[in-house]
Amino acid sequence: MLGASEEQIPLYQEARRRGIPTIAVDMRPDAPAFPFAAAALKISTRDTDAIADALGDVRPAGIVGGASDAALPSWHTLGLRYGTAYVYPKNALAAGDKAAFRTIAASCGVTGYGWTASRDPDEVVAKSAGLHFPLVVKPVDGSGAKGVTRVTRPDDLPAAVAYARSYSASQTVIAEEFVQGRPLAIEVFMRNGRAVLNCIKDKEFVNGGFVVRRLRTTQLPLATRNRLAATVERLCRALGIVNGPANFDAVLGADGKERVIEANTRLGGDGVPRLLAAAYGVDVVRALIALALGEPFGDHLVPTRAAHAALELIGSPLAMEGELIAWEGVAEARSIPGITDVELYAEPGDRVRPHDQSGHKIGLLVAAGPSPADASSALDAAGALIRPIVRPIKGAK
Repeated sequence: MLGASEEQIPLYQEARRRGIPTIAVDMRPDAPAFPFAAAALKISTRDTDAIADALGDVRPAGIVGGASDAALPSWHTLGLRYGTAYVYPKNALAAGDKAAFRTIAASCGVTGYGWTASRDPDEVVAKSAGLHFPLVVKPVDGSGAKGVTRVTRPDDLPAAVAYARSYSASQTVIAEEFVQGRPLAIEVFMRNGRAVLNCIKDKEFVNGGFVVRRLRTTQLPLATRNRLAATVERLCRALGIVNGPANFDAVLGADGKERVIEANTRLGGDGVPRLLAAAYGVDVVRALIALALGEPFGDHLVPTRAAHAALELIGSPLAMEGELIAWEGVAEARSIPGITDVELYAEPGDRVRPHDQSGHKIGLLVAAGPSPADASSALDAAGALIRPIVRPIKGAK
């Protein structure tokens, strides 16, 4: 298991349910999923040689990664090294380079927009000045809304570029024209080159920024849904994803055209597998474990219900670092009709940070119902009850 964050815990739980021992790989000594693993390697998921050295004579039956972009190159390399039944596709790694993905999207006929990317910060600033403002400046290889800034005037470009570079392993920055429209997230699971699962979700953000606060299954005209589904299926094939999951961030413009902003060639994070289970009764976690072991996985992706679902991510109420003192209203939130999941990632005594990155969330709620309004209503009711009590840490920023 490449990665042991809270997002990965369902993968470990599924392996444990099946009686399959897991070896967790994560450089953090306190990684949340370590207690669910049979063994833990406290190594960076990027360091394939160190992982192989630590495994020694152990030959894994399968290798899997969850909602982590950092581990994807290792997933491919180690799969080849150990000859596993499923090898993460090399071409899919191009999605981790936002500039490379822009080129791939254009080759697939996806409507584009202005952008520029470079390792040279002065070049990014100079070329960005010729684009249509506002712009979004971000690391070309980033994720989770880290290092992202919306820029409304050229004078703010140097600081935004420097900020983005501080989060880029390659020191490369991309500046893109901000796309106006309806933000969407599209989840897909491919089987034999076709999308057997497709879910389109509306997105809401924390304080109007770039960190996702809410997701909900969307209602769109059938023709629009079919076009979006065809677009992401085409992109998956261009990325070499014949079997396996991917997710895409897109914007549906006022002109009715979609602009695909980013691709993540892996399971969706932020609790998306829980939302898919609540809406359709599918289990993408089971499907991914089966795929990694070379087993049939399609049955796990067959819908058993046709509901709507909504998800809310819980963050600290403070704009500075703090200590979680207590959770209030958890039992009451769980009892709300329609609530399917309440997950808490932080415990009293934990240090928590402002919800300015996806990785800073401290919990989530999932609700389901026969309509989007029903799911949202249950989520609103539960969200009004559950409350993290956080005390500021003296001297923290």
